[in-house]
Amino acid sequence: MRTNFTIPKGIKMGSNAVAIVLMTTEPGKEAEIIEQVRSLSEVKEAMVLFGEFDIFLKLECPDYGFLSSIVVNKIRNIDGVETTTTMTATP
Repeated sequence: MRTNFTIPKGIKMGSNAVAIVLMTTEPGKEAEIIEQVRSLSEVKEAMVLFGEFDIFLKLECPDYGFLSSIVVNKIRNIDGVETTTTMTATP
């Protein structure tokens, strides 16, 4: 499983963290996975996509360490998730 995680220049590890996560999944698992990620309070938006990625998520977390923990320990461990690409954003 491959995950990209980048913290933008000028952002400190104690700031509020907003990120877009693009996911690829096993074929046919999209609906099951999106239901599971929508149950996470940090997930503010979730959509099924068509194309290179299968699911779009917008996450808001208190800091980048917590964001990393959510992606690595919760989202990536959902059965059927193949890859995640995390793009941090500044609000």
